[in-house]
Amino acid sequence: MIQRATLLPGVLRRVADRWLFRIGPPEPAPIRLGQRRIYVLPTRAGLAFAIALLVMLLASINYNLSLGYALVFTLAGSAAASMLHAFRNLYGLTLRLGRCEPVFAGDSATFVLLIDNPRARRRAALRLGAHGQWAEFTLGEAQETAVGLACPAPRRGRLALGRTVLETRWPLGLIRAWSVFVPDMHCLVLPAPEADPPPLPGYGTGAPAAGLQQREGDDDFAGLRAHRDGDSPRHVAWKVLARGGPMLTKEYAGSGGRDLLLDWAAMPPGLDTERRLSRLSAWILAAERAGCRYALALPGLHTPVSAGATHRERCLRGLALFGLPADDVDARA
Repeated sequence: MIQRATLLPGVLRRVADRWLFRIGPPEPAPIRLGQRRIYVLPTRAGLAFAIALLVMLLASINYNLSLGYALVFTLAGSAAASMLHAFRNLYGLTLRLGRCEPVFAGDSATFVLLIDNPRARRRAALRLGAHGQWAEFTLGEAQETAVGLACPAPRRGRLALGRTVLETRWPLGLIRAWSVFVPDMHCLVLPAPEADPPPLPGYGTGAPAAGLQQREGDDDFAGLRAHRDGDSPRHVAWKVLARGGPMLTKEYAGSGGRDLLLDWAAMPPGLDTERRLSRLSAWILAAERAGCRYALALPGLHTPVSAGATHRERCLRGLALFGLPADDVDARA
């Protein structure tokens, strides 16, 4: 019974979105707020204000108070004017999509929307909300601003911005004007790294992480070679490059390491899917910090040996989307 009561508001809201606000699938940018997209209703304060006006009007009629009539109609006219101002505060605004950097599960995903005011009129007391989070801002004359919404990202995968509301209660707080839309925008949520992972595979459990070496070793300087994609930036001969020379990479002789294989199949069988992804995520970050070259092997996905930021992002993206359908987007609102 409690579960039904909890689900009922969400069901009613989806029905209202579909039939009243005509909310459909995600729409591409830019999104312009025209007359048919803005809704206006009294706030709680507005309803209380209307009841107070009604009481004052009845009292004025009962006692035949001329000044009471004047006061009631003056206040009612102010409330009606505030309805027009609230509507005009949203009318004509244009929304474009900004960026949302990938985050780890458990962090907050910051969706950035660019909101443009094309008119020579200030837009005050605006609020943008999604996933229960709100951001307040003001737009100057003919100004565009970037508004960020920090939304919780509890699970890996694609987190859609989903149902988004832009509203205002300016100028008196008696009237709420708002618009509802679903931008075609999502954030990639990566598996949270394991807090205390075991050492990288291929190196004994007693070997410290700092002892992990790159392919060429890291003990004694052996010379320079041409730079290759995936070489660690800390091995680049920056002094040679600063003197106008080519980009070269330092080679070392000694306890040369080997390429790492981060293999799904080689992990302990007792780990479930999410714990495996969490450990692989931690190993990828550890390999990058140690300057190692590594490959990632998942069921149905093999990323060849490389290193660097692009390789790390490719591997983490593979972990984030592992086992999820291509169109599986978490659209919690």
